[in-house]
Amino acid sequence: MNFQRTSIDSFCALALAATAVSAVALEPVSGFEYLKPETQALQLDDFENPGLATVERGAELFNAAPTNDAKACADCHGDSGASLDTKAIARYPTYRPERGDGATAIVTLQQQIELCRENSGAPALPADHPDLIALETFVRNLALGETVAVQTTGAVEPLLRQGEGLYNKRWGLIDMSCYHCHTLYAGRRVRGQLISQGQANGFPVYRLASGEMASLQQRIQQCLTLMRAEPFATGSEENTLLELYIMSRGNGLPIETPAVRY
Repeated sequence: MNFQRTSIDSFCALALAATAVSAVALEPVSGFEYLKPETQALQLDDFENPGLATVERGAELFNAAPTNDAKACADCHGDSGASLDTKAIARYPTYRPERGDGATAIVTLQQQIELCRENSGAPALPADHPDLIALETFVRNLALGETVAVQTTGAVEPLLRQGEGLYNKRWGLIDMSCYHCHTLYAGRRVRGQLISQGQANGFPVYRLASGEMASLQQRIQQCLTLMRAEPFATGSEENTLLELYIMSRGNGLPIETPAVRY
């Protein structure tokens, strides 16, 4: 309890110091570089990385039909995704104006997987369902080492600016924004915890703190809770816009899924 209190006090101190959002441009640095050497080794070990169990679960779901009346992902995309374009995977979230369902014209990789499932006759799953996170982890892992390349010009720009606005907005009782922690104070410590740039090139990630896989939108919700703010609803437009902007910040970084993070 005392540690929690002092941690909150530290965040409050940072919030008071950061009175305005100024233009700070950072060269993107993966969260991998902020890890201790032993944690880096854990992520790179093809046998010890705990996130690989989710990759294996995702492969099982990909190759098997969810019901007798539905197709498996592999029926269209080849056994274990052999025909998937890994460079295309690295471009998600993508701008999709033809969605036509009233939703923001941005499709995340998890949303695309769910759209494919439903079009193939599979029963619908809610956003961030464990099966969807497993499938997302598996598909992103296929693009391991590819360069993140989210579209940032053209028709997507207004939506990208909306995401940036949410990223820069102060939230909750802590009165801080994503920007304050992951841009302005990246590389500094709060009670011994090193603050990374919050790059998303490793998501979904295995979190050592909770012992579970987390999607990027789940991590956004966790951060808002930490700031004593009401998280956006699972699968909400706000979370999708934030995912778009946060992923775009990491353009040029290699995909590391499943990354290991604290």
